[in-house]
Amino acid sequence: MTSIEDLVSDQSQHVRAALGTQISGLAPILGKEETISHLLPMFLQMLKDDFPDVRLHIISKLELVNKVIGIELLSQSLLPAIVQLAEDKQWRVRLAIIEYIPLLASQLGVKFFDEQLNSLCLGWLGDSVFSIREAATQNLKKLTELFGVDWANDSIIPKVVAMGQHPNYLYRMTTCFAISTLAPVITLKMIEGSILPILDRLSKDDIPNIRFNVAKSYAVLIDILQRLPEDGTISELEKSDQAKSPSPRNQSIIQHQILPHLEQLKQDEDVDVRYFATTAAGNYGEAMQTSP
Repeated sequence: MTSIEDLVSDQSQHVRAALGTQISGLAPILGKEETISHLLPMFLQMLKDDFPDVRLHIISKLELVNKVIGIELLSQSLLPAIVQLAEDKQWRVRLAIIEYIPLLASQLGVKFFDEQLNSLCLGWLGDSVFSIREAATQNLKKLTELFGVDWANDSIIPKVVAMGQHPNYLYRMTTCFAISTLAPVITLKMIEGSILPILDRLSKDDIPNIRFNVAKSYAVLIDILQRLPEDGTISELEKSDQAKSPSPRNQSIIQHQILPHLEQLKQDEDVDVRYFATTAAGNYGEAMQTSP
């Protein structure tokens, strides 16, 4: 074990990075007690390594350690380092942390998540790197599937709506991405009460990129609403064997709360906004012509 400890501090960053890809594999061999006493201190040291590949390799292999010592002990030992890495200057390290969050959340439960990790997940939505913002919205979808729509309605949707009024346009843009991503896992009531009002506001945004992303979000919502029952979500419907009819209110919602905004966007001064608005409205028209 001493020779491995020496490698953790090796002068060559490539040696340390190579060790990062392999060291987690020792956990199943060493067992719980040895992993706790010998490997965890090395992991902590490597999570603070100056070379980003070392940090990335440790994070991406933590599941092997989780299987040996359990997520609770792992999180207690490494959570401060994980929280610190959530703001790592290397975006690939931040991405690896995001992808690890659903596993942490599923094992630790909703109370721990809300206390320790919720604000972290929402913070990524304003990241300067698009790939991080995109992964963060997917993360929220997975967490909604894990913790349920009531949790999302209380903990996630209000924050997403608030971002739609943020002075920084990146946050407003991410609201559109988040709406499109979350649409399959939220209910009709949430779409009516929270999502459509903020899209109404964003459809008049000064930034063309936001307006055409609103048109894209409307296209997603139209597709969802053509299938969405009065209760439940599209995701639940697709996983269920039961056939449920769409809510009778859905067509009225599309025609009175979505199509008028698309008609306005079809007249927009920006060519991309006009294109996406025309596409969204056209797809609905085709669907109505082909529906029985």
